[in-house]
Amino acid sequence: MGDHNPGEISVSQEENTSSVLRHVAVIMDGNGRWAHRRGLPRVEGHRQGVEAVRRTVKAAIELKIPYLTLYSFSSENWSRPKSEIIDLLGLLKRFIRQDLAELHQNGVKVRIIGDRLGLDQDLVNLIEEAEMLTQDNQILNLVVAFNYGSRAEIVRAAQKFATDVRDNGVDPDAIDDAMFGEYLDTKDIPDPDLLIRTSGEKRLSNFLLWQLAYSEFMFVDCFWPDFGFEELASARLEFLGRERRFGGLSVQSSA
Repeated sequence: MGDHNPGEISVSQEENTSSVLRHVAVIMDGNGRWAHRRGLPRVEGHRQGVEAVRRTVKAAIELKIPYLTLYSFSSENWSRPKSEIIDLLGLLKRFIRQDLAELHQNGVKVRIIGDRLGLDQDLVNLIEEAEMLTQDNQILNLVVAFNYGSRAEIVRAAQKFATDVRDNGVDPDAIDDAMFGEYLDTKDIPDPDLLIRTSGEKRLSNFLLWQLAYSEFMFVDCFWPDFGFEELASARLEFLGRERRFGGLSVQSSA
């Protein structure tokens, strides 16, 4: 990845992007294959994936994208070899410890979604510290999906709602999309406008199934460790050229 020049992107096309493209969600895929093609251990692919996270966070700030959600570790990833899980958890802990001060300085608000039950207490403490320190920041909302699975999230939301019906007098007939969304991990976070998945795979892998109902999808061929400013800027330009209908007719069809 070479250095980029923000001036190369048309300001006239981009200056209103923050009001159009508010939220980008990313399935960060391909670390292992990136390493395999280079004859390197998988952990090196994950290390380079962390560098791609750093680049992408900076790119989102520079491109004035208010929300960035990254799928870092799914609830299904626990089935991976124990050594790889240890490496992944170690990288996450180091990222929080090493980068939290800089994220805070740059106005990044950190939020972790996913199930925290069963996680090591030292990791939970780091997560809570990151969220508490950055809770008032407003430049970028960085949402990290960790130990996250969308079906489990929806089940937890249904359980919370059922509890409120039973214990707090909530009327079950009052439930609608907006009300149910208040029970999800992503409460107060706008649904993604754009989903990007790297490595060429074309599936959602149990990620934000409720929230992605009307999102635009882009599946890019580059592996996650190669992702950065140019790739995010290119995806944003393509997004701005699409017509989002939300189930309605296009402008031409309705004319």
